[in-house]
Parts: sequence; C-alpha cells; structure tokens
Amino acid sequence: MKAVWYERQGAASEVLQYGEMADLQPAPGEVRVRMKVSGVNPVDTKRRLGGRGVMPADRVVPHLDGAGVIDLVGEGVPANRLGQRVWVYEAQGERPFGTAAEAVLVPVDNAVPLPESTSYDEGACLGVPALTAYASVFADGDVAGQTLLVTGGAGAVGRYAIQFAKLNGAVVIATVSSDEKAELALSAGADFVVNYRTECVVARIQDITAGSGVDRIVEVEFGGNLEVSLQVLKPGGVIATYASQAVPEPSIPFYTLAYKNVVVRYILVLLMPAEEKKRAIATITRWLEQGSLKHHIGKRFLLEQTAAAHEAVEQGAIGKVLVDIGD
Repeated sequence: MKAVWYERQGAASEVLQYGEMADLQPAPGEVRVRMKVSGVNPVDTKRRLGGRGVMPADRVVPHLDGAGVIDLVGEGVPANRLGQRVWVYEAQGERPFGTAAEAVLVPVDNAVPLPESTSYDEGACLGVPALTAYASVFADGDVAGQTLLVTGGAGAVGRYAIQFAKLNGAVVIATVSSDEKAELALSAGADFVVNYRTECVVARIQDITAGSGVDRIVEVEFGGNLEVSLQVLKPGGVIATYASQAVPEPSIPFYTLAYKNVVVRYILVLLMPAEEKKRAIATITRWLEQGSLKHHIGKRFLLEQTAAAHEAVEQGAIGKVLVDIGD
C-alpha cells in the first residue's frame, strides 16, 4: 500500500517520505480501514517536529483523523462491521501508524459509523477538533442558559465549540482576529463576535453581559489570554483550555484564581476518559444524523503532497486541511 511516513523528526519537506509499505492485517479487536480522506491537525505537525515527545516507533505514519471504509476485521469484531463507512479518531495516538496511508489499523471503537448523510470529507474533519470541543464545552456539565466565551472562534475546535454550546442552549461570544474569521464564527452560530485586534475584549464582553461576565471560557491560548480571562470570567467560572502556544509556560496568578474560585480544566483528547468519549461520540453522531453540524474544509492535497499539507497547517490555513487518498 502507498503511505507517507517519517523516520526522524524535523521539517516536513526534509523528513516526510512517500512510498510503498507492506499491507496491514488486523489483530484481535482491530479493524482495517481503507482510507478515503486523511485530516491534518496542528498536533500532527507538532509531533513530527518533536514538540510532543519522542517518536513511538522507528517509523511513524502521521495523522490521527480520517474517514474511510472498513475492509477487514480482526478476531472478536462482528462481521457486520465489514463495509461500514466510518470516521477514525486517534489512529496514530501512541501507535506508530496513522491515517496518511491507503489503509490504517485501529481498535474497533476508534472507527465510528458515519451517517449516510455525512461525507467522507466531513468525517475527516471530526476527530481531534470535535472531541476537543465537546470536552471543552461539557466537561463541567451542561451549559444551557450559560454564557460561554470561545476564543479563536474561527478555528477547527472553536467552530465546533460554538455549535455544540448553541445546540445545548448557551449564549456564545467568540473572539477572532479578522472580518473573515468573524464571518466564520457567526456562520457557526456565535451570538456575538469580538475582534481582539480592533476592539477592547474586556470592555466589549462587559457590555454584552451587562457587567456580569461569562460562565465558561473555551480557551485556545491559555497563557496569552489569562489576564483578559480573569477580568471577564464570573466567580466560580471555568476555563477549559486545550492550548497555550504563544505562552507555553505561563505564570499562574494563584490568589487571583483562588479568590475567584476559578476551575482551570486542561483538555487533552488523548487522555479523555473512555466513558466521556462514548458520550461525546454518541452526541456528535446524533447531531450528524440530524444535519445539525457545519464543517469547515480548507485546503486539500494528494497523499504524495502531504509535506505541503503539513506546511499549510503550520502557516495557519483556515479550515481543516485534508489529504485525499481513496476514490
């Protein structure tokens, strides 16, 4: 089978290789998915660069997300899974082989049936962004009647977080950095959008909330936004954060957090409890079946162009970057 892999960490154009690999055979409890589309996330590029630890094997096929069709099942997997259209999550995780290949092996639970109304492209958008958004919005319970701030509302996680919160009955404020991104956040259902480059975020949020602030924050940049967050978050509020790229080791204002009784919830989808993942997948599937979700597809590439796909993600491409694999 054709695949992309790296045998050392480094720049995409220097370490990613494209070629033939041996076909894979599922072990007990696994399925083989014949890939149609592979999704590229920022974490895939960071792993390749070495920013998320050492390689789990001497050869790594990247990418956690994708969509395709189950064409082989291992021992103990019901035969009726054969031929199912599925979206795949955590294909690579701590395993060496991800979805940047014509086929991938995953535990049966990591291949989720894809509703007929959902395309392979849309299925490949889910995975890391959708599960991260679900955990960020709901880890501390339902949000009906609450006001949520979603920073980076035009990003992959942010757009799903806006939609999930709105579907649960919340009011959503999103921050963005441009008019184009404002339109993306509004199209996802945000009630209010604040351009942090041209507006005072604190003043605007206090105006929107009549001075009461927000109940929860879905946070894409914990360290960089912490000062603002503490000014707009209600006492007893929650910051659910999944990244802190600009300030990776922030100084924590302990007493300010303590006297506001703030919960800081760190979200890492790979460590999300199994029961929470099951709830997330069941809810996301229901919304897919209802046609309630919008997916933002960005640039797309062929499998042999995977290095360019990684570079597009690193350059801040808007929308999920996809790699086409199957017919």
